[in-house]
Amino acid sequence: MITPPEGTTLFVCVTCRAADTAATEPRAGAVLRDALALDAGDLEVVGVECLSNCQRGCSVAVGAPGKWTYIVGDLDPARHVADVVTFARQHQASADGITVWRERPVHIRKNTIARVPPLRAAQELT
Repeated sequence: MITPPEGTTLFVCVTCRAADTAATEPRAGAVLRDALALDAGDLEVVGVECLSNCQRGCSVAVGAPGKWTYIVGDLDPARHVADVVTFARQHQASADGITVWRERPVHIRKNTIARVPPLRAAQELT
């Protein structure tokens, strides 16, 4: 059985590729994952194969058990690591994952793709 993470997790699409990169270059999503891992502190950074947001990649999902999850796109590994970490810290500090819109970094505000409600616990479904 897989144990879900307890805290805020950054799920980073490692298959995202910048439009202007050659197939032999590292994928921008993997570069973003590695940069976030260096800067994330106690936040868990997990590479995932695809977030199905290819037109607006690089993409991350920021989530935690019992909290809303956010999908954010159009991320540049050279410019947006601090924005993602700041937003993840705001998410971490929020009881339900919903953060104050005006307090989010500008790039996060303008490039949030979706907000997904928390999954209900199994006992709530029965």
